[in-house]
Amino acid sequence: MRTPLTTLLDIEHPLIQAPMAGVQGSALALAVSSTGALGSLPCAMLTPDALARELAALHTGTSRPVNLNFFCHTPPEPDAARDSRWRAALAAFYAEAGLDVGAVPAGPGRVPFSHAVAALIEPYRPRIVSFHFGLPAQDVLARVKAWGARVLASATTVEEARWLEAHGADAVIAQGLEAGGHRGMFMTTDVTTQIGTFALLPQVVAAVQLPVIAAGGIATAAGVRAAMALGASGVQVGTAYLCSHEATTSDLHRQALQSPAARHTALTNVFTGRPARGIVNRVVRELGGMCADAPAFPLATAGMAPLRAHWEAKGSGEFSPLWSGQNAVGCHSLSAAAITEQLLKGFAPCSS
Repeated sequence: MRTPLTTLLDIEHPLIQAPMAGVQGSALALAVSSTGALGSLPCAMLTPDALARELAALHTGTSRPVNLNFFCHTPPEPDAARDSRWRAALAAFYAEAGLDVGAVPAGPGRVPFSHAVAALIEPYRPRIVSFHFGLPAQDVLARVKAWGARVLASATTVEEARWLEAHGADAVIAQGLEAGGHRGMFMTTDVTTQIGTFALLPQVVAAVQLPVIAAGGIATAAGVRAAMALGASGVQVGTAYLCSHEATTSDLHRQALQSPAARHTALTNVFTGRPARGIVNRVVRELGGMCADAPAFPLATAGMAPLRAHWEAKGSGEFSPLWSGQNAVGCHSLSAAAITEQLLKGFAPCSS
């Protein structure tokens, strides 16, 4: 199916596999791109060496486009008072696990996209680069576009979509509230502004002249069909790939996704400091989904990491970020190609 998005990105099908940091590498991206859809590689958590290895794997593995995804957050200033409150909130959990909450380091943080990161990927001249939490500084963005890359970015409100259009995005990902993982919100911290995919999508389509990609809660061909009927130029799907053969999703995470627990998700900031949707587990229930004491993104991660490691070693995911969208019905233990082929059936009725 041809749409403005397939023309813009030089892909056969207007389907994007959402980049999912921590649960995938280049293998999933390559498998999806091999079908003519667009595979994605999440790069925000990769060290320079790991990024170089993944880029080399993509370079040798395909001549088709692959989307490289990065974060554009502003690193937070140190906040000793908030850090102290966070340690106090975690103290009982640490004591239960026999760990020392005072030994938790204050960092590290995820590195936002910058000239230094651009220099690492520029030799490969990636054709598609996407951003979460807005866009990089204009001079950095200009550098990316100068080598011919198409730029995608997430919007969670109409205002964000208009801002992205005005500041250089080539297409907008309309991320509905149902989506798993981090909210792409960057113009507000108020989660009450976040609305569902099929409410957000037609509003964004009407507000911008760019191709709009629907994301959030789309897990089946029927969902694809509905998004296209509402004016999307393409769709982005993440959760449905979490149990694919090529994903690196842990066994604990896979079990949760394929259990009744997957029907209960919530936005929470306790794992990273930013709102992100995942399956509700003990730490989310006991700290509350949105905890005022959680340090700003990405500093909350350091405090949760020892607890996660302790309980995962005991076979428990109660302190793990079990990222998932609200619709996990598409999570099957299949190859990424098979999952993609099922989703592509949703485009057939929309073909002209």
